[in-house]
This record gives sequence, structure tokens and C-alpha cells, in this order.
Amino acid sequence: MSADPAAPGYAGPGRPVLEVTDLEVHYGLRRRRRRVLQGVSLSVARGETVGVIGETGSGKSTFARAVLGLVHASAGRIRIDGEDVTGYSHRQWRALRRRGVVQYVFQDPLRSLDPDLAIEESLIEPLLVQGVGRAEAVARARRYLARVHLDEDLLRRLPGELSGGQRQRVTVARVLVTEPALIILDEPVSGLDSANRVQVLQILKDLRDSGVALVFISHDLGSVAGVADRIAVLYEGEIVEVAAARTVINAPRHVYTRLLVGSAPTLRSAAADRAGRDALRARLRV
Repeated sequence: MSADPAAPGYAGPGRPVLEVTDLEVHYGLRRRRRRVLQGVSLSVARGETVGVIGETGSGKSTFARAVLGLVHASAGRIRIDGEDVTGYSHRQWRALRRRGVVQYVFQDPLRSLDPDLAIEESLIEPLLVQGVGRAEAVARARRYLARVHLDEDLLRRLPGELSGGQRQRVTVARVLVTEPALIILDEPVSGLDSANRVQVLQILKDLRDSGVALVFISHDLGSVAGVADRIAVLYEGEIVEVAAARTVINAPRHVYTRLLVGSAPTLRSAAADRAGRDALRARLRV
């Protein structure tokens, strides 16, 4: 019998690249400790895109930061490409990132692009750190710039000379040059206009064929639905539903998921029944 892509533990046809088990993140001192993530478990396979959605405050960015070692995991386990990274020191995380195993795409591309470096230098910098020769690094930078549908003449420009959509695509190219096993994308299209958003989303869809595992974090269910193989829904620090993307959109099980689907402008008519949405919100507050 074949595996069910709607099953919570299913991680696609490839081997798991990311395995998160019973993850908890607590903030604050003992008497004022606040749980931001509670028992979160999720796996992502090679060549699979998993969307993580939820409203502001649901724990999405904390999940990303915990997977990247930027915040401490209070409990649970995190494995990346078969390596248990739970409790890694800053030095161990730096070594892992230098190897290019896991990469991160920020919402604001200017956070990862040096404003004083030409695009070519920004693209080859992580490769030079890895010890790749300059000629090979430049060749790879040009190859991946073409992969995100940008012309080579941009290589000589500074980030400030590019549009927001061009900068975001450069950021994607910059993480691709290291050929990582896992890419975490935190709201990668939320600041883009509709035309650039479509371009970046298409690039993310195309990446699935390269075998890289993607975690697409967003509050925008419409954007995630067109890219993800599976969607995990976060509500108040817990995953309340995880299933194949088509199942989440067409037959959501949890009341919060139904609220998100009903509120997504690209998934529901503008004339949707407001009273129905209010009723769902009331049920969530019970």
C-alpha cells in the first residue's frame, strides 16, 4: 500500500531532510515562562515543499528560528540531513551554515545583501568561504542567476539599484549557489507586488525538481497553496492540521484552518458570508 500524502507523518517520496520531533520553545524566566511552540512535529523530504501557515503570533517565525539554531529549543529534537542539531553550539551552527547544508531566505532581501557589494560579489561570497575557486564560483553564480530568470548585467550592480522583486530573486540565487539540502523561506513574497510575487512563486515551484527541501513560512494561504506539496497549520504554537495542500484547501478539518481558507481572498469569493467567519472565530475563543 502506498503512503498517504495527507498523513501527518508523511514526508514525501524522498528521505527526510528535516525532522522536527516534539519541539518546544519557551521564552522568559521560570515564573513568567511562556510557551511559544508546543510539541511541534514535522518532517520534510528531499524534493518536497511544505508550507507552514498561521496568523501573526502563531509561532511561525519562532519555528524557523529554532530550526536554524537562532533560538534555543526548550524540548524536542531537530535533525537536518540526518544530523542531530539539537543543542548545537553557535560554533557548530556556523560550521553547518558554512557547509551550505541549510540556508535561509528573509522577507527583506536587504538583510542578506551587503548594500556596498556588487551582486556578483554577494553571490560568490558564500562559495569563497567554502573554499570554492573564484572562477568556479563566478560560473556557478551566473548559472543560478539565470535559474531565477535574471540577466548577467545585474552582476555589476548594487542591491540598491535593483527592484524589490529582483533583490528577492538574487537572494534566492545566493542560497542556491551553495546547493543546500534545506531552504527555509520566511514570508519571501509578502513585500512584493503581484507581478514579482508570481515570478518568485514560480521559481519556488521549479525548485522542487532540483531535490532541495523547502519550508515556506507565510500568513498568506493563497501563496503557499500554489507551491506546497503539504501544508502545516500553526495555531497558538501548535500544529493543528497537516495534510496535502489540496486537502487543506478543499476539505480542511480544523476550525482554524477553515477560518484561514474562508479568509483567503484568492481561495474564496469576496462576497463570502462574514457571519460564518465570525462564528468560526467565536468557536476558536471557546
